[in-house]
Amino acid sequence: MDTALAQLTARIAQASADKLPLRIRGGGTKDFYGNTPRGDVLDTTGLRGIVSYEPTELVVTARAGTPLAELEAVLAERRQCLAFEPPHYGYASGNATVGGMVAAGLSGPARASVGAVRDYVLGVKLLNGRGEHLVFGGQVMKNVAGYDVSRLMAGSMGVLGVITEVSLKVLPMAPAEATLVFELDQAEALAQLHRWGAQPLPLNASCWVRDGDQSLLFVRLRGAVAAVASAVTRMTRDAGGHQMDNAQAMPDWQACRDHRLPIFVTASDAAPDLWRLSLPQTAPVLDLPWAQLVEWHGAQRWLRAPSAAAAGLRELVARYGGSATLFVATQADDPQAENRFSPLAPALRLIHQRLKAEFDPDGIFDADRLFAEL
Repeated sequence: MDTALAQLTARIAQASADKLPLRIRGGGTKDFYGNTPRGDVLDTTGLRGIVSYEPTELVVTARAGTPLAELEAVLAERRQCLAFEPPHYGYASGNATVGGMVAAGLSGPARASVGAVRDYVLGVKLLNGRGEHLVFGGQVMKNVAGYDVSRLMAGSMGVLGVITEVSLKVLPMAPAEATLVFELDQAEALAQLHRWGAQPLPLNASCWVRDGDQSLLFVRLRGAVAAVASAVTRMTRDAGGHQMDNAQAMPDWQACRDHRLPIFVTASDAAPDLWRLSLPQTAPVLDLPWAQLVEWHGAQRWLRAPSAAAAGLRELVARYGGSATLFVATQADDPQAENRFSPLAPALRLIHQRLKAEFDPDGIFDADRLFAEL
């Protein structure tokens, strides 16, 4: 066992003996996400480095504290990538880590077309609440007998244990890319996306937003050169759009991924908090008084609203089988801010509680970060 891993194991053992809570932290770029972190910081940045990389097998294994930017740079040298576009919220500092990426389970603009973080997790190593170093999954797709615990770690927010190492499936970068822009209101944009989604088009990402007096739909295409060229012709003919220069479009998509667009960074006194609404793609335009940004072909909708709007928003999206998350709370001490995620159904709550009891019997990992009832 190396020094960094031994130190983490010792800290967990001591916390378990003293019944003191720990909160797992890598680069700290997602400290804002979830309920307010509690407990002493358990720093994972000492677990750094790419353990193995097999470009021909499309598999990479990295330790949890490895900077995400470092991993992506290594993949880019071989024209490969993390297709789900994990966000770099600490883009200025470059502190986002591989472990934090998996623990938060957040994906970028391409998620609706290529899948989420969990779809690319092949295996993990984990320190549980007993200080045991466990191994789940492996480095190939068909390697699971029984429960797929490795993918369970995606989005677990550290409440089950400390991710120490992750094996991920990677993909080749697309040979061609194009971004199209259409002037459409939200209802027209959603309807058009649904029509395109039923056709053999290389759709990769979409973003609808109000920009001044205009309502604009941005659609990114990725795939074979001929497929992208054909789609550009067909789609601009269908909805009267135009193609952007890739050099202009790329920073805009990165800003969308990293939440640097105006809706993500500009709050108002009347609508200070950032909400994420997760819905079926076919859900209609929601009757809400706040401006929205719509991603994932309609499945993810962002807006600024007061935390007091929680009950109304959750009731509204539940009608369509969705959920509402208080993603960024401007006033972290607001009582509403301690219930960031939609409440669990009773059956799901029981599953969460049993998993928590098995992985962390002494409750030393910050369960409140995800759901207070854990």
